[in-house]
Amino acid sequence: MSSVQLVIEAGGNVRTIYTEQFDIRCLGSVSIRRGSHVEPTENGHWTADLSPCDGPLLGPFSQRSQAIEAEIDWLRKHWLSPSLADQCDSPQCEIADR
Repeated sequence: MSSVQLVIEAGGNVRTIYTEQFDIRCLGSVSIRRGSHVEPTENGHWTADLSPCDGPLLGPFSQRSQAIEAEIDWLRKHWLSPSLADQCDSPQCEIADR
């Protein structure tokens, strides 16, 4: 079981990568947005398109699980980074308004 990381912004918004390990509804009203698109390529590989979070296209990967792992790693390092908590004007993958 991996840990759940929450970024609490100065205004009270909370950002996290969605997981069913933690019921985010207990934080307040919830708005969930797609952070990426993990899709197959024409030749049977997989990519993770992080454009919904102003990110890159990752891959190709030979397995879907590798694309998902790369997606989550990128989101943790670049979108969920506490140092980016004030830069929330771009589309967000998930916000819970307190």
